[in-house]
Amino acid sequence: MDTKKRLVPCLAAIALAFAVSTAVAAPPPAPQEPAAKSLPTWEQLSPEQRELLIGPLRERWNAAPGERVRMLEHARRWRDLPPDERERARRGARRFEQMSPEQRERARAIFHQTRHMSEEQRRDFMQRWERMTPAQRSEWLRTHPAPAHP
Repeated sequence: MDTKKRLVPCLAAIALAFAVSTAVAAPPPAPQEPAAKSLPTWEQLSPEQRELLIGPLRERWNAAPGERVRMLEHARRWRDLPPDERERARRGARRFEQMSPEQRERARAIFHQTRHMSEEQRRDFMQRWERMTPAQRSEWLRTHPAPAHP
């Protein structure tokens, strides 16, 4: 009987230790829509949380006075985007972040070259791009470099 009294707390301690170690070792779950909805509204954020979110923007704003007009216009365009277009932009930004530096430069060059084209012209360009050999693409990129970026 005395052994049982000691065994139960030991088993409970082992189970608790296992539960804690798996909770700590497990990677955090990927952000999902329900979790995002459970986060507080802006008004419910603490001043420290608000500062954490705003700080980087304040630094960019103060560090680049020449970019302020562009930043403000970007914010206005973002505000006016429909939700599906915002999501499309977010997906593109995530895809861009995962690219290698070479892929990013290529994407910048193509974007710069095609940004003012009509949808049909852009489609034609991309079809020509797909038909190019790697050497032809390299030559195109050499003659149409991406503009310098900050």
